[in-house]
Amino acid sequence: MLGAHKVKVCDGLYWVAFPEAGVYVQCGSPADAVKHLMKRGLIQERSSDGVTFETGPNVILLSDLMLQNGEFANLGEFPVLQMLYRQGMLLPGHPNNTGIRPLIAGSEDQVRAQMEYIRRGNYGLVTEEELLAAGVPDDAAREMMRMKLKFAFGRIRDTEELLDFRFVDDEPVELRNAVMVRRVRLNVFEFEYFGETVLVDLNLPPRTGYPAPYPLGFHLVDRGYFSVLHSGEGDGWDINRPCMASIIMHQGYTYLIDAGPNIMHSLKALGIGVNEIAGVFHTHCHDDHFCGLATLMRTDRRLKYFAAPMVKASVVKKLCALTSLRESDFDAAFDVHDLEMGAWNHISGLEVMPVFSPHPVETTVMLFRALGENGYRTYGHFADIVSFSVLEGMRTEDPAAPGVSDDFVNRTRMDYLQPMDLKKLDIGGGLIHGDAADFRRDPSDKIILAHTSRELNAEQKEIGSGAPFGMMDVLCASHQDHVRSFGYNFLKAYFPEVPAHEIKVLTNNPVVVFNPESIIIKSGALSEFIYLVLTGEVEMLATEEGVQGAITAGGLVGEMAGLLGAPSLETYRASSFVQALRLPRRVYHTFVKRNGVYAEIERLHGTREFLQRTWLFGEAISYPVLNRVAKAMQPVRHDEGGVYDAGESTDLCLVSSGRLELLREGEVVEELEAGDFFGEGGVLFGIAPGFTVRATLESRTYTLSRQEVLDIPIVRWKLLEAFERRIKT
Repeated sequence: MLGAHKVKVCDGLYWVAFPEAGVYVQCGSPADAVKHLMKRGLIQERSSDGVTFETGPNVILLSDLMLQNGEFANLGEFPVLQMLYRQGMLLPGHPNNTGIRPLIAGSEDQVRAQMEYIRRGNYGLVTEEELLAAGVPDDAAREMMRMKLKFAFGRIRDTEELLDFRFVDDEPVELRNAVMVRRVRLNVFEFEYFGETVLVDLNLPPRTGYPAPYPLGFHLVDRGYFSVLHSGEGDGWDINRPCMASIIMHQGYTYLIDAGPNIMHSLKALGIGVNEIAGVFHTHCHDDHFCGLATLMRTDRRLKYFAAPMVKASVVKKLCALTSLRESDFDAAFDVHDLEMGAWNHISGLEVMPVFSPHPVETTVMLFRALGENGYRTYGHFADIVSFSVLEGMRTEDPAAPGVSDDFVNRTRMDYLQPMDLKKLDIGGGLIHGDAADFRRDPSDKIILAHTSRELNAEQKEIGSGAPFGMMDVLCASHQDHVRSFGYNFLKAYFPEVPAHEIKVLTNNPVVVFNPESIIIKSGALSEFIYLVLTGEVEMLATEEGVQGAITAGGLVGEMAGLLGAPSLETYRASSFVQALRLPRRVYHTFVKRNGVYAEIERLHGTREFLQRTWLFGEAISYPVLNRVAKAMQPVRHDEGGVYDAGESTDLCLVSSGRLELLREGEVVEELEAGDFFGEGGVLFGIAPGFTVRATLESRTYTLSRQEVLDIPIVRWKLLEAFERRIKT
């Protein structure tokens, strides 16, 4: 044995080391992969020649699939940064700068996607023309490019100058020093080194996500009038905390500031269902603020996306590089609202001002304000910023040289030091982050120090406060019951023709709280209540039938069983703290009968229940959307032996009974049974030649028009994942 060493770090992430060859492979690259490796001791601190640095991987083997169970599978930005800077591969005079570059290996499409995505992560928009196209004025575009070039040490480099790469296919390919790798089948790889072999399977089990590297516990959070909920104070290297982020609560609505790694883990810990989110404010496109966008697409409507146009442009280019989507697809996934730089933008009573912040990619700090009983109250979210010492080092009088002008330096200092009621600061240090000492005389009422993996030292503790996960700062107190008002709005959306006074019959019932992991209704039990979920997330389980789904804010738990007075066919369990409107089933029964909606509920029940039990529609889709889809579904019969050209139609087909085979170019890709689907290629791209379907038994399907499906972001996202897997199988 030559000492090949394999460690399963977590589902979808492995460490394979060949010490004799000097090859250390990170297999898979989900969000926070570096933190997982650190926690397992696979990245450690070392010293050599008086220099302290980290060990770690020097090769990344990518997943064949860009998406697994709705999450990004290949996020190589931070692992590459760890190799270049924390290991020292790029640093002049460093003992680890031996000429060996980080190596990216995988399928050609995924390697090329990673190279462009990493380039966008390094630089954002890479030319003055791209800045102009994003709406930046001429003078400002020139100034920004000079600043970018200073951060980039004078030149925007192609990724190939920083990274090495290998395309991995069915035949063995050499990584380095006689270490070979080949693909055995989709997402399964075999390493070989002088006859010794190691097998790695990067496929995630069904309904399993990549885990977070840190526990967070559970919190019951108020939905206030104007509050700041602290949802992350760490950075991309902090193994114990989420990356810097905040959540704005305004008039009961929930807005995210940035979308970093493991955002669903944070939201679940805070008892916030993804369908509760009204929108996201975006500061910039680095992964520790960006890679949660996949989670935010897992809703039944387009979330509002707020950013300065230049930030949006760099985010879109990076996302499209990662996913191979078209830039126009971003507008189909999010309801995009451009924010005017340096001005107060009004958003349903909340005001926000993005202010330019020097950074290698297009970045703004975000200022928020809302009017309360004592006038305006303000919050400043300052991620990412640059230290004043670095800023001074960029100053130059040569208007053609990389750097910034005197006016730029002075303007940035004034922007950073403007007083706020509450200000959260990036104090990560180094060349591209802030320094707490710059804010020693900041006149803000309260300063919170964030974006660091280090403990605060005594000097920093004199300047600012910490903020444990889940802590809330209330800027304007609430004198309203916003959670109860959610119930009225949900019910009015379900029953738009029912008079308001009838809706109030239902809202005049108790709001109850379920603790995390508690059972709300058990399978086989008769419940006297139906529950309207107001906050949090509920898990729906019918394990004998292989059914598992999620119900978030706005979903009804136990509706049909309650109306029929029958035992529940599913178990419903709180995934987080859940607040729900408890409706006595007899009251609800009387309500639907009296208002003439019982027949419609009963008519749609079977179809809606079928949808909820499918992978495609069984997660985070509200009842109004399920009802709309159920009404649009058209039944189709398929005779045994019949062949259907799935590549020519733009309809989605859901299998309701029978058995069919999905074929690509005559080869069977997948067997389809009740709950499965086909036609995603036509839905996504208009045509998908080569795909056919053959009924091996008499079968029935439902068809849905392309537009009906594309209007639901989570379904669109799942279709993209399924299409990618099927064309590679």
